[in-house]
Amino acid sequence: MRDRVLFLSVPETLRGRLSGLVRDAEDAGDFSIDPDIPLPMEVPEEGVTAARAALEDLSWEMIVSGMLRVVAAGEARADWIDYYRRFVLALRPAIFEEFSEAAIIKARNGEFGLALEILDSLRGLSPHSPAVRLNRALVMEQRAALLERQGKPEAEAAFGEAEAAYEEAMSTPLPEAPFNAGFFFLGRKDYPRARECLSLYLSRAEGERADPEKKRRAQALIREIDASGLEDESFREARELVSAGKEEAGMRSIRGFIERRPEAWNGWFVLGWALRRLRRWGDAAAAFERAVELGGGNSDTRNELAICLMETGDLKGARRELEAALRGDGENVKVISNLGVLALKGGRADEAGAFFRAALELDPEDPIAREYLEKRG
Repeated sequence: MRDRVLFLSVPETLRGRLSGLVRDAEDAGDFSIDPDIPLPMEVPEEGVTAARAALEDLSWEMIVSGMLRVVAAGEARADWIDYYRRFVLALRPAIFEEFSEAAIIKARNGEFGLALEILDSLRGLSPHSPAVRLNRALVMEQRAALLERQGKPEAEAAFGEAEAAYEEAMSTPLPEAPFNAGFFFLGRKDYPRARECLSLYLSRAEGERADPEKKRRAQALIREIDASGLEDESFREARELVSAGKEEAGMRSIRGFIERRPEAWNGWFVLGWALRRLRRWGDAAAAFERAVELGGGNSDTRNELAICLMETGDLKGARRELEAALRGDGENVKVISNLGVLALKGGRADEAGAFFRAALELDPEDPIAREYLEKRG
């Protein structure tokens, strides 16, 4: 950060203009310029000389930009940082609304780095803001989900960062934090933690201002978790074992769960996952099909089932499952790439190329699509 920000003493001739900027700002309150605290300014590409010359054209945008970098990094004296926070809020009282909206737009466009940089600036301005903490968690979850759809190995680490961000958000009294965290943990198939978060939401969502629809959803999900036995220790243990590459041990654990809860599709999914990793394609396909029958027909289950069907030679069935998965998740790179693989197995090279090009549009680093298109020239 230091190589991008320069601390400059403000010349006497400019102090009146700075005071005028503050006076002209809406809702500046009783904030006043402290001439003894230097102004941080971003150093332009031309370097320090240009930064000093820029003082002659000083604007509040330049001041705010430099101060935001300092408070986000925390690399200055504590009393200076506090002063910069008050300075920015005096000049830009609506900055939280403006920047939060900008971060949401950046995240929606897949620009997660920029979105998090914007939110880090807001966190620097208000380190304990519940809304900023929750927005950071949501953006991190979106980034991790995209990496997972792309089949990237760093997805697991990204989910870990998102989980830590949700834990931080839940340390605030904001009811929406445990509500969103509950859905995050549901997606991670950590059902005990999901139930805990949703219960915390319900304990916080009291009074007339509580969203009745959110309360109904949270209550319904808790009932579903309880009815399906997804808090069972053997289910959590099985998932962890399979994830760690201990498929045989994981199968022993999940079979015990299935005996107790034969109608819970999640148990059949974990069983199919373990069998697929052991390359027992037919048995894995049967487990995934049972998961679909019991209501677990999401894109992940159908993609896994399609892989098994391809390996057993049922190309028609694999295509049916992949197309169903794509209808539910139209930007899932793994599904699109597997449709390309399926087309190749069926001898349809042009169709395969179209799927692989579509996969690369969503993820330029997709290894299967890149390898095929590079070989094809």
